[in-house]
Formats: sequence, C-alpha cells, structure tokens
Amino acid sequence: VAAPPADASRLPVVRRRGELVRRRRTALPVHHGRHKRGREEARSPRSLGRTLLLVILLLLAAAVAYAMLFMPKAGHSGATGGDRTRAAGEASPAPSDGNADNSPGRPRGSADPSGSSGSAGSSGSTETQTTGTDVADGFTLRKDSAGFRIAVPKGWSRTPKNDRGQVVYSHGGFELIVVPGRDGAAEFGSDPMTYQREKESELQGYRDSSWATSSGLRTIEVGGRSMAEGQFTWNDASGRQLFVRNVAMLLGGRYHVVQVRGPESERDEVSKLYEQASATYRFTG
Repeated sequence: VAAPPADASRLPVVRRRGELVRRRRTALPVHHGRHKRGREEARSPRSLGRTLLLVILLLLAAAVAYAMLFMPKAGHSGATGGDRTRAAGEASPAPSDGNADNSPGRPRGSADPSGSSGSAGSSGSTETQTTGTDVADGFTLRKDSAGFRIAVPKGWSRTPKNDRGQVVYSHGGFELIVVPGRDGAAEFGSDPMTYQREKESELQGYRDSSWATSSGLRTIEVGGRSMAEGQFTWNDASGRQLFVRNVAMLLGGRYHVVQVRGPESERDEVSKLYEQASATYRFTG
C-alpha cells in the first residue's frame, strides 16, 4: 500500500508509551492519602483531650502523695529562727551561761569545759591538766597557772610566761601562743580588728615581712564581747613560710590572744590545733 504523501508543513507528533498509565497510578496514592489524613485529623482532638486529662490526674495524685508523705506536720517544725544560718560577717548573739563574762564564743555544738581535775606538772609551772568530753582525741584540757585553761595536744612542752606576756606551747614546727590579757583597751582602743591588724605584737612578723598575705578577717560579736580573727602567712627570720591562725578577744577591757603557728604546707594541721584552742580557751583570772 502506498503511503500518503508527507505534508512538509506539519511536524510529527511524538507519543510516549505509558504516559497516561503513570498519571493514573500517581493519582491514586494522593487520593487515598487525603482520606487517611482526614480520618486522623478527625480523631486527634479526642485523643489529645484524653491524654491531657490523664496527665492532669497523674499530677494531682503525685501532689497529694507528696503532701501526705513529706510535708511537716503541725507542731513538728524542722527548723527554728535561732538555728538559721546568718549572713557572713553578721554578728550573731549567743546564749549566756555561767561563764559568760570570762568565756569567748565557741563553735556551735561544743560544750562548756568542766572536766574532773587531776595534777600533772611540767617543769617550772604549777599547771594542772584536766580531761573533758569536749576536747578531741589527742588533746588535753590544761588549767594554766597564768590564769587560763585551754586544750593542748598531748605531749607538747610548755614555756612559762615570758617578758612579752606570752605562754607558749610547742612541738616540732608548731607553736600555740596564748596571751591572757596583756594589753588594755584604754591604751590600744576597743576595736579588736584594728588591734589585730595594726597593734598586736604577735603579728608584728606579718607587718614587717616583705612577703605576707592575710585572709578570713572578720569581727565576731558574742554575748556582748568582741573578737577578731584571721589567717596570715609570712616568712620568718630563717625564710620559712609560716601559716598562722589568730584570734584577739576583748574580755573585761583587756585583749586576750590565741595564736597557732606552723609550716605553710601544714595548713590543715594548724587549723585543727587552732579550732581546739580557740573553742576551749577560758580566762580564769
């Protein structure tokens, strides 16, 4: 059969197999997906409401259980106003006791020293030693002939009061220096902090040293009495670095000093000795 003559003015139409089929196949998922989303959107508000209701009920049950188990009952409050910790540097009054006039403040929880006495002498002194439940293991409460009592580690040697009014207990590289009322407030002023920083003889090495530091300076008011304490470091005459804990107490118009010295590398030991000494110091007159 002869082919019809070609018309040069018309272009051939190119048809691709499967085109209509592909369109039909791609349209079906789109149609079904819309229906599925519609069903999910129709169900979602109910599901969300049930979930929120369940969460609210669980929270209410947890709140009731907490209130029943952990809330304090009436009349059994766990803390009182007197036990609340005060701000740093704020003066805090302490309850008075029988030794209020002659006793500096002591850390919370320490009892008033009242051990049974026994005699134990060191060379050149008439001191007695007592043991009480308020001193730590390894310490003994000594009643010194210079007019005070204080906790001192066992085995330490005592040097009688020198011309500077100091009684010194020592062992190895550590020293406990006690000055029972040498300086008066009439001459040195009534501010313990000024006395400690500028006038106390036991800290003259700190003021004269070319390398010295200070920290923890604070004034304490306890039962109408004033105290100032601090931590100091300086180099002694031999070049050894000292770490010093010091407290100056104004009792009866006179200054009492308790100071512990030791190597700068033994800060913890110096602090341990100082805490026992400062907490148990009592002026007996």
